[in-house]
Amino acid sequence: MPIVVRIDVELARRKLSVGEFADRVGLTPANVAVLKNGRAKAIRFTTLEAMCRVLDCQPGDLLEWVADDEPEPS
Repeated sequence: MPIVVRIDVELARRKLSVGEFADRVGLTPANVAVLKNGRAKAIRFTTLEAMCRVLDCQPGDLLEWVADDEPEPS
């Protein structure tokens, strides 16, 4: 998956549990797990904004693009 989600890193830095984070952001712990595990297909900007507000970080601290190892079709 070319987009890596780094929520775990930011939660660990702040010693914040998934449950507390979910409450503050307005998500269920299950939805946070979907995001953390990279299974989400999309994220609303309002959700990303809330996550950044709670964690006092930038979107790039939570999401990182990583190139696939597969060659591009010619």
